[in-house]
Amino acid sequence: MRPYGWMLVLAGMVLLADQASKLWAISALTDREPVSVIPGVIQLRLLFNPGAAFSIGEGATWVFTLAAAVAVAGIAYVGRRLRSTAWTVALGALLGGATSHLLDRLFRPPGFARGHVVDFIDYGGLFVGNLADIALVGSCAFVMLLSARGISLDGAPDTGTDAPAPSGSTASSA
Repeated sequence: MRPYGWMLVLAGMVLLADQASKLWAISALTDREPVSVIPGVIQLRLLFNPGAAFSIGEGATWVFTLAAAVAVAGIAYVGRRLRSTAWTVALGALLGGATSHLLDRLFRPPGFARGHVVDFIDYGGLFVGNLADIALVGSCAFVMLLSARGISLDGAPDTGTDAPAPSGSTASSA
């Protein structure tokens, strides 16, 4: 299978895991007190987030829907150029998380393109997230690392040029 196919498989796995965990959270945590997992650090409590991270922009849910759709389309387009295993993993996790959030925005209450994201992992009262958030944050950090190391989508070190110098020639600066 080509890297693009593996990217889609990983994205599908992230999407399924996130949506399944949200279905579980809705069924197990609705009308229930928070459940302590690691006292003072992690608890499970159900929230429906109309905004972005930290509930920023609660009145602009349609903007986040549009941004998620653009991100999904952009990742799917760029992913066709993949030749690197590392970038395949990074973009696959990013695509899965973005797609899961897009589906929440499109199909969850209160209505089409205004849906709220299901969050249920409370990180010590700092913020509440979900598995897609973990995939998004982790993959963004991985993308930054790959970029900082100069690794291109084809897995080769980025030399800063679009074409390699002809074999046997020496580079000179003018």
